[in-house]
Amino acid sequence: MKRLTSVLLLSLVYCGVAFAKNSADTIFHGGPILTVNAKNQEVQALAIQDGKVVAVGTKAAVLKDWQGDSTKMMDLRGQTLMPGFVEPHVHIVLTAMTEGLWVNLSNFTLPYDTTATLVQKLKARLDTVPPGGWLQGFGVDPSRTSPFMAELNADILDKVSTNVPIFILNQSGHIAYVNHKAIEIAGLTDQTPNPPGGGIFVKDAKGRLTGKLVEPPSYLPFMAKIPTPTEAQLIQALQKTTKSMAATGITTASDMSVGANLGVDQEVALYKALTANEGASIRIRGYLYGAALPTGFNSVKPNEGDDRLRFIGVKFISDGSTQGLTAALTEPYIYPIGSKFSGDLNYKNEDLFGLIKPYFDQGWQISIHSNGDRAIGQSLDNYARLLAGNPRPETRRLRIEHFTINTPEEVKKAVKLGVIPSFTIGHVDYWGEAFHNHLIGPKRSNRIDPAAEFKKQGSRFTLHSDSPVSPYGPLKYISQAVTRLWQLPPRKVLGPDQRVTVDDAIRAVTINAAYQLMSDDKIGSLEVGKQADLIILDQNPRTTAPEKIADIQVRETWIDGKWQAR
Repeated sequence: MKRLTSVLLLSLVYCGVAFAKNSADTIFHGGPILTVNAKNQEVQALAIQDGKVVAVGTKAAVLKDWQGDSTKMMDLRGQTLMPGFVEPHVHIVLTAMTEGLWVNLSNFTLPYDTTATLVQKLKARLDTVPPGGWLQGFGVDPSRTSPFMAELNADILDKVSTNVPIFILNQSGHIAYVNHKAIEIAGLTDQTPNPPGGGIFVKDAKGRLTGKLVEPPSYLPFMAKIPTPTEAQLIQALQKTTKSMAATGITTASDMSVGANLGVDQEVALYKALTANEGASIRIRGYLYGAALPTGFNSVKPNEGDDRLRFIGVKFISDGSTQGLTAALTEPYIYPIGSKFSGDLNYKNEDLFGLIKPYFDQGWQISIHSNGDRAIGQSLDNYARLLAGNPRPETRRLRIEHFTINTPEEVKKAVKLGVIPSFTIGHVDYWGEAFHNHLIGPKRSNRIDPAAEFKKQGSRFTLHSDSPVSPYGPLKYISQAVTRLWQLPPRKVLGPDQRVTVDDAIRAVTINAAYQLMSDDKIGSLEVGKQADLIILDQNPRTTAPEKIADIQVRETWIDGKWQAR
């Protein structure tokens, strides 16, 4: 009898374990659930347990197998559940600075600013500058300023102040403007040579510094003098920004320039401090900024980190900004009329190869910013050398950022090499009219961000904001990729042949982006075994008019099966 009792008790224990195993923490039902799996299936219910998806399917089957006494039932009430968005290219530290510490001059609405309104906005913030501090700002964009291409310089910024040093970063991030006080403090003179790595201290016809800086290496003398925010200030700004990103449905984002602002070791430490105890509202993937890495750098190893924070790549910049007229093209810009300037490469071929090869050999994923077709061609040539003899290029998932001005041959070569482009799709919306009518002309502008071409050839592509270059919010990217409408009235479609379907655009900001970030085994779709990163939308993007998708509201964001407080 005693033995029988023991057997019965043991059986009950095993039953309890089995029951606990099949009792989900939460079950979602009552609305369309977009899995974004290989078949793009919609299902009726989804169960999560211990932060992972454990079941997807019909409501009856999921409830039968996974509903327990403690299971929380989440009725979607007709709203849509889908995977959390994966933002493959942002600059999180810089975005946090522009949103929380600098004067944000970005203007993505109409009408455009003028240099006079910019001066007024900067003057209004002078009283916030502490003694010995600098007035810093971001978001000036001549191609979105009235009159067209009106630009800041030291003389104009002197109208704001001749005593307070001023540093203003262009919307592209590839150009900056300073006043004469800043030039003085940085120790520059008219005789100072340009720095290596593509930087330019712009001078006028008489050889005098104008206050315009081109490419990040030219910023360094100023960065060395600008007081660094405290860690507490930076952490607070980063928490605010990652929370704001989560509110747009982003559950994972990739910082493409770790070290560009404060130095690599400092930013790596900052991210570790931020993500300790889940201090960030999103997962973070980091690419170290190649130009900031000292020779022999090895203090961070490839794939170091965990599911919340992982460093996976190294990024280099081969050219500048298309709207900033610094991207390297094969044919000249058409602005100003009669121009023969086609932009500059930041590196010679051999120099670029010498930079990327050691990190590739260490196992890092390599990413190269290439906006112009000449830069894209250079990057592809170097990638072909890296991959020579490699029978499985997809294992390295080499990236080209932006891939803006391109040729059909470059698309074919990228596909052959397994290179994954990530498009700043806001180029079409915010700068489409300027590209088409003023900067590069119809033929080249109709080919920017060739998403449909990559899709047709069976290759992946992703969409991103490059924030703070354009506003983050993946629902906007989906709408922009599907409609390709430019903003300035009268609105027109830029490159109709490059439009993609809603499903293609959704995949570009979910599973394709997860693949690009080496994380598709864990995130990017709602499938059994993956992390429960998901969002609830008030409408189904698959059934919403494409031009209205950007207006869909993100109601809730969940990471690891936990709701992220707003």
